Parts: sequence; structure tokens; C-alpha cells
Amino acid sequence: MAKFIYALNVSLDGYVDHDKFMPDPKLFQHFIKDVSQMTATIYGRRMYEIMRYWDDEQPDWEQAERNYAAVWRRGAKYVVSTTLDAIGPNATLIRSDFELRIRALKEELSGDVEVSGPKLAASLSAWGLIDEYRLYVHPVVLGEGAPYFAGVRPSLKLVAHERIGDIAIRLTYVPA
Repeated sequence: MAKFIYALNVSLDGYVDHDKFMPDPKLFQHFIKDVSQMTATIYGRRMYEIMRYWDDEQPDWEQAERNYAAVWRRGAKYVVSTTLDAIGPNATLIRSDFELRIRALKEELSGDVEVSGPKLAASLSAWGLIDEYRLYVHPVVLGEGAPYFAGVRPSLKLVAHERIGDIAIRLTYVPA
């Protein structure tokens, strides 16, 4: 059975926005290793569209970006969407029966499966499917945007904390 992990960068005031702050080099290296060890990632439509950036090599990328792109491209991806018609390589589109299909994935897969996207994570949390929450907290206050917890506010228990790089702290919670 897979372990579902909801992990995203988040501001001090609880918002996610990939355009407002970026990981420093040490945190980026952490993400390269983390993604390479995932069995799969389940994306909501919007987050998948953002991550498709890594499908196409960019001439100005440094080696770390090339490394991240390589592990991202290799990884299995499941995309939950009723509106997408096409998806990229190593991706499977889930267009209907979301809860049933996601529950089946949890049973079929083994290892760590990342859940990516606040709206998707809210649904999985409501269904009791998130096993671990990883908040990569950055010293930024946004004041608005997409909240990390977009729906159900689960009761959580802190099980670990770690400073990664010079600016971020990873807080790891499990359902209480």
C-alpha cells in the first residue's frame, strides 16, 4: 500500500504560489533527491500544467535544473482532471470516478506517492487518504493566494521538523 504525502512550498501565512518565492540551491537539491525517490506523483490539473515546464529543456538551465527535469520526466504521474485532453509522457489521466481511482492507486502502488495541488489535496484529505503533510515553510508573507489547506482542516500531529538550506523549514505532520 502506498503512502500518500502532500508536500508543497508554503509562505509563513499559509499560501502556495510558485511565482512568489523559490527554493534556494540546497532545498532544490533536496527536491531533486525527493522526486527521484517517489513511486509516483498525483497532480491536480493546475499543478500539473505548472510542472509541465520541466518537460522541455531550456537553454538557460544550470545543471541542477537539468537534473530535476530528468528525474521529473522519469517519474510516474497521475493527473486528475475533467478538462485536460492531452497529457505528457509517463502520465495517466484520471477523468472520472476520482475517489475510486485514487483509492485503487493507494492499494496498488507501494512506496511514497506525492500529492501535488491544494484542491486535489483537499479532496484526498476529506477522503482520509493523506498519510503525511510536508510543509516547506519559507520566510515570505503573501497575504493572499491559494491556501495550502484549501478545504478540510485536518487535525494534525507534528512528527518532524528540519531546516533545509538557508531559508526553509520542513514541518512534517501526520493526521492526529
